Amino acid sequence: MIEILNPTELARARDTGALVADILQSLKARSTVGTNLLDIDRWAQTMIVEAGAQSCYVDYEPSFGRGPFGHYICTSVNDAVLHGLPHDYTLADGDLLSLDLAVSKAGVAADSAISFIVGASRPPESVALISATERALSAAIAAAGPGARIGDISHAIGTVLLDAGYQVNTQFGGHGIGSTMHQDPHVSNTGRPGRGYQLRPGLLLALEPWVMADTDELVTDPDGWTLRSATGSRTAHSEHTIAITDDGAEILTAPDHAQN
Repeated sequence: MIEILNPTELARARDTGALVADILQSLKARSTVGTNLLDIDRWAQTMIVEAGAQSCYVDYEPSFGRGPFGHYICTSVNDAVLHGLPHDYTLADGDLLSLDLAVSKAGVAADSAISFIVGASRPPESVALISATERALSAAIAAAGPGARIGDISHAIGTVLLDAGYQVNTQFGGHGIGSTMHQDPHVSNTGRPGRGYQLRPGLLLALEPWVMADTDELVTDPDGWTLRSATGSRTAHSEHTIAITDDGAEILTAPDHAQN
């Protein structure tokens, strides 16, 4: 299913996107050395409930997971990159933490992810991974607009990641979003320009470049959810929900609610 939002629905999407951005920035500020992942999950729950919103994850039960997910946010540390199930782990200096949050409010969902380094250490590999995903996300947003095609976005992401020396996994990527978290069209993190669905104003997309330092192969934890690099290498993940407008793409989950 591909949804095209009307102006009223788009206004609600802006509100949801702003909420997701605010929660993620608050959690980032509170995620310091000594923080437990279960505390992050509880903080997310409190902020979502107090905002009158709903988590897209608690009851999430796709075919690839061992569901329902049962938590309010994905917390992926170091070699974990996607669907990190919050568990009893205390963050240490130099850990690379990815937070992925999807929330629904007033019938419209928004989805975003950030990666950052905990504490004072700045391991060069981690810095490079995060930078590559952020640059790929910026390139993807720049490629999005009315008349562009999904392949243009995929090509923009893949070009940045491959040029940075990373391999690209195509099992998981971006997606349409609207009244539900995951919708068509799928947005691969590499692809051919000029191919695929043509973008229209009112379409919402969650774009999410992610990479692993030295592999494109994933392994799944015994928890049935957490996806890690097969080699144990570090990983990073950046994501924004955008709305296609008459003029280009509006970033709904930017901390400053900026437009591109």
